[in-house]
Amino acid sequence: MRFKQSFLLKAGITLVLVVLATGLFGCTTKKEVKKEKPKPPATSMILATTTSTQDTGLLDEIVPKFEEKYNVKVKTIAVGTGEAIAMGEKGDADVLLVHSRKSEDKFMADGNGSVRKDVMYNDFIIIGSEKDPAGIKGQVPSKALAAIAAAGSPFINRGDASGTDKKEKDLWTKAGVTPSGDWYIKTGQGMGESARVANEKQAYILIDRGTYLSLKKTLKLVILVEGQKELFNPYGVIAVNPAKFPKVNNKDAMNFVNWITSAEVQKMIGDFGKKKYGQALFTPSAATGNP
Repeated sequence: MRFKQSFLLKAGITLVLVVLATGLFGCTTKKEVKKEKPKPPATSMILATTTSTQDTGLLDEIVPKFEEKYNVKVKTIAVGTGEAIAMGEKGDADVLLVHSRKSEDKFMADGNGSVRKDVMYNDFIIIGSEKDPAGIKGQVPSKALAAIAAAGSPFINRGDASGTDKKEKDLWTKAGVTPSGDWYIKTGQGMGESARVANEKQAYILIDRGTYLSLKKTLKLVILVEGQKELFNPYGVIAVNPAKFPKVNNKDAMNFVNWITSAEVQKMIGDFGKKKYGQALFTPSAATGNP
């Protein structure tokens, strides 16, 4: 009898311990489930920008950090500034990162943008063959272009209404020249591809310094004209106006505007290129404004 009672007592205690352990394990599991809440699906944002920000590798450096911080998937469309702004004018982009101040100011004046801020700048340069058949080395841009036209030396034009294309047209106007003829070759392509065409033809071309530095190892073209005030190249970021285009993703657009002009990201922009090219490809300007 005593043996039976002892056995039942031990069995009962064991059963209680098992139940308690199961309960505790269940509670622990429930707590762990609560901690591991599923991440909400990422939102989507369209960034219309210039080919130079893509060709230099800047966007590959900074955009993933924005995506991670704000749980957003950025669809980057790298085209000429003219096309990027045209997208914004139709509400087909949420935010713009472009470099044609006159066009940007008009975009804002027409009510297409809600906010515009300075982001960074670099400069344009004219590059060409070391032989320099038109003899433009060291000249001011207007005289250099006039000399190229007079010599009929091959010159590559993007012809895509980009910021670079607009700048080039302004420089031709200052030179008093309307470029035309077989020597003036339009590619209708972005900066990187146009530079490759110039390299193949050993032609002159206007290019932003950042893209030139990023492609320098693949080009047999050298800097011939640089350092002039009229070659200054500022970039701005614009949030497309939700009051005019209700379907745009204004929340993420504003996050991007504030993020890319923050001290943290401005430092990233200022450091970009130093290790690989020995110098920065862009100078941040959100805090100081473009000079």
